[in-house]
Amino acid sequence: MDSKEHFKEASPAKRPDLSITTQGTSFQSTNTAQDGSNVISPTISGSQIRDINYYISVGSTGGDEETSHSEDIHVEDCHQKLKDYLKINSKISTIQEGLAQHGNSKLLNDIYTAVYITEGESGEVNNEHEVRPFEKTALQETPILSNDIFRSIVGKDKPIRTVLTKGIAGIGKSVSLQKFVLDWVEGKANQDIKFIFPLPFRDLNLMRENKSLMDILHPFLQTKEAGILNKNEHKVLFIFDGLDECRLPLDFQNNKILSDITESTSLHVLLTNLIKGNLLPSARIWITSQSAAANRIPPEFVDRVTEVRGFNDPQKEEFFRRRFSDQKLANRIIKHIKSVRSLHIMCHIPLFCWILATVLERMNKTERGEIPKTLTQMYTHFLNIQRMLRKRKYPGENERDPLCYKASIMSLGKLAYQQLEKGHRTFFEEDLTECGIDVREGSIFSRVCSEMFNTEFGLYESKTYQFVHLSIQEFLAAVYVFISFKTSNENPMLEEQHCSKGKDIYLSAVDKALQRENGHLDLFLRFLLGLSLKSNQDILQGLLIEKTGSSQTNEETAMYIKMKIKEKPSPECCINLFHCLNELNDHSLQEEIQSYIRSGSSLFARLSSAQWSALVFVLLTSTDELEVFDLKKYIRSDECLLRLLPVVKASRTALLNGCKLTWRCCEALASALSSKSSSLRQLDLGNNDLQDSGVKKLCAGLGNPLNKLDTLKLSQCNITEEGCASLASALRLNPSHPRELDLSGNNPGDSGVKMLSTVFKDPQCKLQKLRMSGCGVSEEGCSSLASALTSNPSHLRELDLSRNGPGGSGVEKLAAVLVDTHCKLETLRLSNCSITEEGCASLASAVTSNPSHLRELDLSGNNLGDSELERLTVVLKNPQCKLEKLLLKKCTFTVEGCAALALALALRPSPSPLRELDLSENQPGNLGVKLLSSVLEDKRCTLETLRLNDCNLTEKCCEALASALSSSTSSLRELDLGKNKLHDVGVKLFSVGLGNTYCNLATLRLSDCGVTANGISFLSTALKTNPSFLRELDMSGNSLGDLGVNLLSAVLENLHCNLETLHLKDCNLTEICCGGLASALSSKCCSLRELDLSGNELKNSGMELLCVGLGSPHCKVKTLRLSRCRVTDGGCSSLASALLSNPSHLREINLDNNNPGYSGLRLLSAVMEDPNFKLETLSAWPYPVGREK
Repeated sequence: MDSKEHFKEASPAKRPDLSITTQGTSFQSTNTAQDGSNVISPTISGSQIRDINYYISVGSTGGDEETSHSEDIHVEDCHQKLKDYLKINSKISTIQEGLAQHGNSKLLNDIYTAVYITEGESGEVNNEHEVRPFEKTALQETPILSNDIFRSIVGKDKPIRTVLTKGIAGIGKSVSLQKFVLDWVEGKANQDIKFIFPLPFRDLNLMRENKSLMDILHPFLQTKEAGILNKNEHKVLFIFDGLDECRLPLDFQNNKILSDITESTSLHVLLTNLIKGNLLPSARIWITSQSAAANRIPPEFVDRVTEVRGFNDPQKEEFFRRRFSDQKLANRIIKHIKSVRSLHIMCHIPLFCWILATVLERMNKTERGEIPKTLTQMYTHFLNIQRMLRKRKYPGENERDPLCYKASIMSLGKLAYQQLEKGHRTFFEEDLTECGIDVREGSIFSRVCSEMFNTEFGLYESKTYQFVHLSIQEFLAAVYVFISFKTSNENPMLEEQHCSKGKDIYLSAVDKALQRENGHLDLFLRFLLGLSLKSNQDILQGLLIEKTGSSQTNEETAMYIKMKIKEKPSPECCINLFHCLNELNDHSLQEEIQSYIRSGSSLFARLSSAQWSALVFVLLTSTDELEVFDLKKYIRSDECLLRLLPVVKASRTALLNGCKLTWRCCEALASALSSKSSSLRQLDLGNNDLQDSGVKKLCAGLGNPLNKLDTLKLSQCNITEEGCASLASALRLNPSHPRELDLSGNNPGDSGVKMLSTVFKDPQCKLQKLRMSGCGVSEEGCSSLASALTSNPSHLRELDLSRNGPGGSGVEKLAAVLVDTHCKLETLRLSNCSITEEGCASLASAVTSNPSHLRELDLSGNNLGDSELERLTVVLKNPQCKLEKLLLKKCTFTVEGCAALALALALRPSPSPLRELDLSENQPGNLGVKLLSSVLEDKRCTLETLRLNDCNLTEKCCEALASALSSSTSSLRELDLGKNKLHDVGVKLFSVGLGNTYCNLATLRLSDCGVTANGISFLSTALKTNPSFLRELDMSGNSLGDLGVNLLSAVLENLHCNLETLHLKDCNLTEICCGGLASALSSKCCSLRELDLSGNELKNSGMELLCVGLGSPHCKVKTLRLSRCRVTDGGCSSLASALLSNPSHLREINLDNNNPGYSGLRLLSAVMEDPNFKLETLSAWPYPVGREK
């Protein structure tokens, strides 16, 4: 407020002289009656009488009416003077943007974009300090308009007197207040308020002497007459902006009581009494503050807490369109910002929008440079742009520019750092002079720094200086500290300034920031760490002669930060440390946050909503991809999902299955689906107790035209026909999404299927995959579905009706759909559907009539027998048949059916497309397998997977299979022979093929085949001969003994062995084999990733030996299963020690049905909760401490 214009005071109406004389002393009454007239009150000498109300009834007379009318004129005159003063003197109608001192201020009404404000609980004051994202959870969020800020809370009679508005630096608090006052001045809003007094704390800090409230308000009113404010009918509003800048001691407990607005006192006493309501109890108070300082106001004196949340997505675009008159440029910049998720998220802060607009506008003109993605990059670009602008504006200084520019920035940075240490945001000329800054007009300083530094005149014309924003002060402070270290090896943060190592300055900065409880150095720390990256140093043109960035130093700093997170400081500190990891481009950031969130159930009680939002902000702005969000890596609950909902919105796939979710989360998920900014395309909610009520809420989002969900999985969610009705309604409103729907394991019944089928008939319905396995669908429901597909046959590609009872007529109607040439069905699953002979005949006939589309057919668990299998084999002979996967598990056919199948594959004139064949739990006999083996040798056969589990086979089939594996034309990659009586003889015969160099088998399952160490000797010999292809070997349920495992261990050490998964469950092993396994795990050649030793007598001694290998840095095992191994706490201790030696690989440990004791599991749980370790899943049933992270 730099104008010195004064207004002539209007002459007040004459009043009768109410003075009385007592013992030579004159007293003037200052009491006011309820009707506005003065009254005479007695004074008792030497005493004080306080808080006495006088009720004096006066009759209405003509003189009183004239006096009242005169007073009203006086009040209106003061009212208008106040508006004029605010409009002219306080620059209320303009906003400084950039080079404000060079005429770059703009009209607020032209550029103002409203911000999003939410209401908190009454009296809720949290102690927070950080850049928060706009994307907050859907928990208890109520938007509120600034013009409704004093409107009473619904259902409560108590009027709103004091409002505390919180928000991070740069979020738009001050500008919102400015617009509120401007609208009042211009008569656009809040005209019920008679007087508004904006009193920024930065101005109040400059007041040294005692004053009365009327003294403070004199510049606004040009009068010290108290009567105009004492009247209750005149609404008065005091606005105190920037509580975080207040240097006054606000002692609400011990300050004296003050009720007279004309009594002079210290400013902090006056403020506390005004806020408490002792002064002008009918006046309204509006205070703004950064969150960290908000708790300076006791909650009992706050009636409403609001939070400025910045710009939502539409407001972001509005800002840039208002910012640039060239709308083509605005569109290009908006497109750029949307292309970088971290920038788009950060633009919820108006200040960032302004800085980013400046940076991108410049980059658009030069058409060079990478778009900044972090805070440090953005501010570094901004600083460099100021230098470029100075060079263009003052070209004569170019020759000496580097040194002058650096000196100016370093002086400014020194000021920034020293004042930041003191907690000061407003400075005086002596502060600048102390740092070597010449503030005279035309100095190099003013030319270099005017974009970042402002000169202001306070309420009483006191000249002060401050950075245009606190974040710029913190950035320049970081630049000063960083360059001091780089050029002079000094650390200004320490008394002993010499700094020998690069990491020392960063570690000391971390420690210093953590010591500040109010987060006073948080942004400074992030900037300093960001400047350590060479990519950011490259932008600091003219400031650094040598650019150096040590990846080792950055890694050491990141490890130190992770160690500090492990110490579990306050949530605010942890959140800022996550931001620091982001600035360092640490790629383990998501895992660190996941570990932090999983660290204990008490976290929910410790973290406020804003702190959760900060974690979300870090995840959203990190460099890590958010392609898939898996809630199981955090905490399985509704609350955790709601807290992390913005991350779900930003991900393309959300895996929420089996996460203990209920209907409570569904409304928020619906909101996410309805959001224009949502990236969600796949949503898996399977195995959660959503029920019909949850599905109904979810459908509000599914039916929204903005919903672009492609895949929705709702298996086992307790949905009935009522839920299906909601789904049908949603699909009718938005028929093109989803494309995939999974309702398996629910109970919709025929009526539910019928309601859905009416939607499927719509030609606009684009559903491609429908899974309704185990849904209680009978012949009626199947008929409804078939009718729908007949009406709209061209879209559905996959249909799963397994574990239902369609009956003969139901299957016949489905078969009729397959006959339609418009039908594009590629996958049909009808396992365990009690398909009759007639049904099978209908299917065979249909597929034969239209064979060109079906790729997968699953008829497992149906009693087909040989005759029905023969009917199906006719399809395989057809050259037009495209069937790639045929699943016939447990279909009761024998060697006769298998022979028909082999014959059909052999007689096909062109190469068969069949890639996978499952004949498990049938009776093909050795002969049937021999016939199939001969087909495998045919070059026209392209079968890759053959399952013959539990087919009553013996060693007699093994020679034929070995011959097939030895064939140069064989395509077989996976073979399952488990639960057959092959014995060692069969393995010996089979191993001949396995050792052949033509064999490309990658997966071999020989579980429960009666194999001993003797058989393993043949198998290991084959693997040594041809070691490079096999990736998975299952020998579970065989009595291999320690000798057999030692033979396999020797194979694992082979340089060319690529075995990754080894199952040795129930193999009659003891601790003796563990030494050999440990040796293999310690080998550089070993590729093992998964090891299952469950059901063996390893005991603690075996664990101790095995852990030697697990602790080796060469060990790559991620999954270790040790259930039923008689392990106790001693074994757990060995395992924990191994993890300490090699923390980077093991992800899952299963210790079910052992006796580790709580002491043993505490050791492993501590490892699990340590963010430096990668262990995610620990199971130790029946011990409750076993859990998944």
